[in-house]
Amino acid sequence: MTNDMLLNSNQLKSAAPWIVAPLLFAAATGCGGMKEKNQPTVDKSASGTHSLLVFSKTTGFRHESIEAGVEALQKLGRELNLSLTFTENSEYMGSDSLFNHDGILFLNTTGTLFNEQERSNLKRFIQSGRGFVGVHSAADTEYDWPWYEGLVGAYFDNHPNNPNVRQAAIMVSNENHPALQGLPERWERDDEWYNYRSFKEGLNILLKLDTDSYEGSDHPGNHPIAWYREYDGGRSFYTGLGHTEESFSDSLFLNHLTGGILYALGIDDSMDKNQ
Repeated sequence: MTNDMLLNSNQLKSAAPWIVAPLLFAAATGCGGMKEKNQPTVDKSASGTHSLLVFSKTTGFRHESIEAGVEALQKLGRELNLSLTFTENSEYMGSDSLFNHDGILFLNTTGTLFNEQERSNLKRFIQSGRGFVGVHSAADTEYDWPWYEGLVGAYFDNHPNNPNVRQAAIMVSNENHPALQGLPERWERDDEWYNYRSFKEGLNILLKLDTDSYEGSDHPGNHPIAWYREYDGGRSFYTGLGHTEESFSDSLFLNHLTGGILYALGIDDSMDKNQ
């Protein structure tokens, strides 16, 4: 069993069921069963014309909200008639099967996840015109890969502590994007608010934090927290929201995430394009 397939006991408690089951199977039967069992899980409750791969592997901090996110995405998939596949197996990223999907969603991924071949395959995937969605700690991922920094738009730097989750007000920046449908002009919610190392050029900012509404921003007066862009032949959407389990039962956040998915998959092109 390779190191990137191992989870400690705390991670097992918060790991989604499709990864826990293979690990328990391998522990009981030896490594021979891992490769066969550690396969992506396909949600067969919806079989739409568009396919989204949900990837939630972590090698750093693991968010307890991942399982809630999976459940919410399963429901969204049925409502939107999307075909969904879930995996935490990075080997899948290096396979031809990746190209069976129209987009990929990084659900609170963390750390270094891919070898060079897997990185190359993901790059070709985006260059082929497909889409990327990054949720929250997707920005806390693959720090030594400049191409990925361009894809996600910014790397995580730090966040306020004591408490790390706090209320802030969000200001809507572009009312024509599907990720903003149904959102109030000023949106107050609790989350963990990331500060970023820097922001890549070419981002179309969707949401900004009102930095006077909370303590802890390193970007006073101009704190982007969600954006989209066309990147290297494909489409990218990132939201810094989604740390908490409660996010994935919040109808406003789910509207926001749904719109980002539709954009990344190329289903809704109704927004202004000012790249």
